[in-house]
Amino acid sequence: MSKVLIIGPHYYNFLPAVDNAFRELGWQTEVVGYDNPVNPYTSWMKCKYRLCRDKEGMRKKSRAEFSTFIKQRFTEYHPDVVFIMNGDILEAPTLDFFRQSAKVALWFFDNRETIPISIDHVDHVDALFCFDKDDVDWYVSRGKKAYFLPQACDPAVYRPLNLEKDIDILFIGNLFYSPKRKDLMNIVIDRFPDRKIVVYGWYQPWFKGVWKWLMRPHKSIYKNINVTPERANELYNRTRVVLNIHQERQIDGANPRVFEICGSGSYQLCDWNPYVESLFLIGDIGLFHNEKELIEMINDSLQGKTKKAASRARAIVMSEHTYKNRVEQVLMILYRK
Repeated sequence: MSKVLIIGPHYYNFLPAVDNAFRELGWQTEVVGYDNPVNPYTSWMKCKYRLCRDKEGMRKKSRAEFSTFIKQRFTEYHPDVVFIMNGDILEAPTLDFFRQSAKVALWFFDNRETIPISIDHVDHVDALFCFDKDDVDWYVSRGKKAYFLPQACDPAVYRPLNLEKDIDILFIGNLFYSPKRKDLMNIVIDRFPDRKIVVYGWYQPWFKGVWKWLMRPHKSIYKNINVTPERANELYNRTRVVLNIHQERQIDGANPRVFEICGSGSYQLCDWNPYVESLFLIGDIGLFHNEKELIEMINDSLQGKTKKAASRARAIVMSEHTYKNRVEQVLMILYRK
């Protein structure tokens, strides 16, 4: 049986989703998670990092310690493939060490600008995959080889549930770093005062300013907390219209919610970009270009005639956009080289 060592950040659902995909394909798996900006990011380490005057020095020490640990783990496990997500805790010599006896794939599921330490990893892996076509074009313009690999849906988590639709409009996602998301959601809240609207994700974290946290608007709507993937799936299933708004850096690709909302069987309204438009037939999800179109689409969607469209979108995602689909693509590229 072929063996894969999977390395990636702990956050979100990426590690178990990729692990499940490899197992489905008959691979033996070993999973190693890490934290950022230092590993492990325990309460003590978090406090120590915030008080540290030489934060970059602390990060370098953390990477060096992880390098020693992961090389030993690699040597003991002896995998055929190392599958890395983001890889911002790894350094070039560690990647070169892996490649002495294994094929190495690196998947950016964040924009390159958010993981700058990983940008030069392209020269130290067998294949680099980016979740946004803009990142692929950026590498190609510099004479590097990169492949487009969109994010995906984990069917083990995102699936239809037989729940009452007791939420009219839902958004899940971080708003604190996205003025675009904040602006659009405040417009929606103002335009639909009689509808039940729920928003999960950081709007104003307390540790970024206690006064602003206390004075944040619409406290009954902005829950100001993150939710687990399982909880997100439940909320999607309870909602008539699920909104999906990409962060500003997302130019020509899809965030995971494009696939996860569809996987849950819920109807989605999403901001337009060329790649998202290419995924579905017209009407399977709603694509808006501006706030006027968004408001019009919400009005239309709340009439309740979206079930067939959501079902068609789910069928496309289950057929073409699961993590198993993505891992199959990675392996095809690795082994044709």
